Amino acid sequence: METIAKDEIKRAVRNRYAQVAQTPSSCCAPSCCDGDRARTDAEARSRAMGYASEELAAAPEGANLGLGCGNPQAIAALGPGETVLDLGSGAGFDCFLAARQVGESGRVIGVDMTPEMIFRARANAERGGYRNVEFRLGEIERLPVADASVDVVISNCVVNLSPDKPRVFAEAWRVLKPGGRLAISDVVATAALPEHVRRDLELHAGCVAGAAPICEVEAMLRAAGFERVRVAPKDESRALIREWVPGTALEDCVVSAMIEAVKPG
Repeated sequence: METIAKDEIKRAVRNRYAQVAQTPSSCCAPSCCDGDRARTDAEARSRAMGYASEELAAAPEGANLGLGCGNPQAIAALGPGETVLDLGSGAGFDCFLAARQVGESGRVIGVDMTPEMIFRARANAERGGYRNVEFRLGEIERLPVADASVDVVISNCVVNLSPDKPRVFAEAWRVLKPGGRLAISDVVATAALPEHVRRDLELHAGCVAGAAPICEVEAMLRAAGFERVRVAPKDESRALIREWVPGTALEDCVVSAMIEAVKPG
């Protein structure tokens, strides 16, 4: 039953983001809008997550879908020449921002399990002339990336979507070079989620039902081999989460957090 449940969650997530990739709509929550308003709302959500106007203007049109729950660039401290891996890269927004920071001598790899997102991201890269960015189809539990080949792993509101988070962190540890770092923004639980929420596939795909408690996230990272683990909740994100699932009061149970860890060198 556990395997079937995991498959159901993955199927729901894949279907949800395939739909997002193929339409002008953009949001992590179950409700979305279209057209010009979608683009305006995506920018507004991204500013609320901590992205600067300069960052929003720098990415190719169509790359920012307003997905996510924070700005991993703020803690990643990327430098020229580094190799960056983005887990659940979507249409490529964070990859394109990372590419500006690592420069032509650096490299950015985006991995996403949704073919429609990969197609859209590759089109955005071609349109924007990003020669140091590539997108690979794959699952974050089984990364199509070589061992010890990445300096930094980033992600934005994706690990919570996985039904096998320990495997995700183990894979991140595997692909990181010694001394490499993890810098992600994700949704974590600050209180027990109601059982009906945890059984709701739409809320899993909406970045809420799969949130793990902070103590479990810390334990999973340490079990994977990471050191200097830090999970910093952002209480101000509750207003954003309230917009995702209005009328549910789930903002009292989950919050966005910045998650950092380092692979021993």
